[in-house]
Amino acid sequence: MTTIMKRQFMRPVMLGAALTLSSGLAQAGDQSPWQSGEQVYAKVCGHCHEAGIGPTIKGRNLPPSYITAIVRHGFRAMPAFRSSFIDDQALKSVAEYISTSPATQGKE
Repeated sequence: MTTIMKRQFMRPVMLGAALTLSSGLAQAGDQSPWQSGEQVYAKVCGHCHEAGIGPTIKGRNLPPSYITAIVRHGFRAMPAFRSSFIDDQALKSVAEYISTSPATQGKE
């Protein structure tokens, strides 16, 4: 499967995941369902970035402000995640986690 085909396939999958998770957020009320940046990464980001669909982002020392901008506004095949899906504090936590994490073992 080519990269373009993977991206085209993953767009509806990501939309479905975003809708499913955002419906859970609406039910959660004011409490953030996110416990840590690591949890956000595992439950949301890792599905693409650990599977070779999105680029490797851990171990690259990306600035948290850059990560935050990409998450909020999207970039290329990366969808935008609104604050109703990932609150500002959780976004800050995951940006810090990604920025300071070493590269995943076995990945280039």
